[in-house]
This record gives sequence, structure tokens and C-alpha cells, in this order.
Amino acid sequence: MGHIVKDTLHDYWYRLKQMHTLFYGETMTRDRFLHILRFLHFVDNSRRPEPGGEYDRLWKIRTVFDTLNQAYPKFYNPSEHLAVDEVTVQFQGRVIFRQYIPKKRKRFGIKIYKLCDESGYTYDMKVYLGRDSRSAADDMTATHATVRHLTCRVEGLGHKLFMDNFFSWPRLFDNLLRQKIHSCGTVWPNRKDLPSDFGPKKLKPTKGDIRVRTRGNLTTLAWKDRRNVYLLTNMNPPPEDGNFCDDSKRAVKPQIVARYNRHMGYVDISDRMVNSYSMCRRTFKWTVKLLDSVIFMWG
Repeated sequence: MGHIVKDTLHDYWYRLKQMHTLFYGETMTRDRFLHILRFLHFVDNSRRPEPGGEYDRLWKIRTVFDTLNQAYPKFYNPSEHLAVDEVTVQFQGRVIFRQYIPKKRKRFGIKIYKLCDESGYTYDMKVYLGRDSRSAADDMTATHATVRHLTCRVEGLGHKLFMDNFFSWPRLFDNLLRQKIHSCGTVWPNRKDLPSDFGPKKLKPTKGDIRVRTRGNLTTLAWKDRRNVYLLTNMNPPPEDGNFCDDSKRAVKPQIVARYNRHMGYVDISDRMVNSYSMCRRTFKWTVKLLDSVIFMWG
């Protein structure tokens, strides 16, 4: 159904010659398919956990997620460059961990953190179930603990990880480097542990201006193009301070920025493939909507 998209589920069993597709009727009758879809469950409701400190909001579909996450590394070794980002599964029904993000096209939905490689293969994923203070530690917030969770299967292998300013933090990069994972990402200039002279007011208004600060293996870069760009990395050697423009007075893009732009879109590739082959129709069951998305991540 993801390859052959029709208006309604009933259309897949339509008998008119110009719309008829043999496969669906030969596989299963329409009424049986709709009957199974109506009562589709992934766990017995009598096994619902008791509300409390260890309550799992994803219990209705936890078995499917665990099975997929365990299968991802068994059949595929990811490429050297990886990316961590979030995607939103559009959903407007009722579920306690539904997110509202007004600046995105999918304003209402379920947020999933994903680790993908250059082919768009999903190597690991985690559903955001709301604020989780249990995963936070003294030296790590819950958001950064999520990145550590997603990268636990690639530790010690020398991968290079790219992320956006939602995740980037000097302390996280140091932690990942101890596991032989090099990191690169945009960063908020007011992020904790960054240099005090690294704010937007410290950068010259001249196009092409670069300001660089280093600490050990960690490099912080501020670059002036149409707007200020701030990056944090422990991959590339630090560039020199100064103003870099070509003969046409256009800002010369630093190697760090070009490398980030080349590798950061891996999760978008995965999300694009999921949306291209989705078969889910309008539904108020969040389990069905979420299953449709994760199955096509696997496919």
C-alpha cells in the first residue's frame, strides 16, 4: 500500500478494470483486513502496568520498538558518518506525549530521536515520552543522555557524529570523544561551558569574519555570512581568525561548515523515505500511526 497509493482503503479491493489490483484480493478479503485493523493490538490490555515511578508510556507498542532496535545492528553496519536528529510523526489524536511545535510544518505529532547514516538507514531510535528527569545525571541533561543512549552501539569504532544546536554541548562532545566518537554540530552561543567572548555582539559585522576558540581537541567557531553561524567540533583542525572573502566579496565557507552541511541531512533522508511509502490513513490510534512510521524506517 505504500507503493500503490489510493484514496481509501476500500479502493484497494475495487473491481473496476481501470482501478483493480489483483494482489490485495488474492492475499486477503477486504472485510477480513478491516476487521483485523479495527482490533489491532500489540500487547494484551490486561497486562497494563500500574501507574507509578516505573510506568512506561510506550507499553502498548514497546515490544515492537525493542524488536526493531535489536534488529537494526544485526543486519547492517553503518557508514563512518552518522547524524542524530529528531523527526515528528504527524498525529492529532489524544496521547499524553504528543508534541506541539508551532514553527514546523507538522505542528502536532509524536517526536522520535533517530540515529541515521548516509544512506538514510535508521540504526537506532527513541520516542520522546515527555520530560524524563531519571535519565539526567550530574554532568549530563536528559537530552544529552538521549544522544549517549543512541550512540551506545557505535562506541569505540571511530564514527563521526553530526547534530544540531538542540544537542550540541562541550561536555557531551568530551564524553563522546572518550568513546572514540568525534562530533560536530551547530551550537547556541550562550550554551554553558562556551567561551565568554563568543556571543553575537563579539563578532564583527563584516561578511566573512571568523572567530575561533580552542580548548584541547575542541574547537568553537563563529562565522559571519548572511547571519551568524556558530559551530562546535573536535574533528577538523581549527581555522585561523580573520576575514575570508573571494574576489566578489562573498564569504568563503570554512571547511567545518561545508562538512557539517554535507553530512547533517541523513535523518531528513530517512524521514523523506518514510513519508514517500507510508500507507497509514486517518486514525485516532497512535499505536497504528507510530507503527506505520517505524516499519517503513526498517523497510
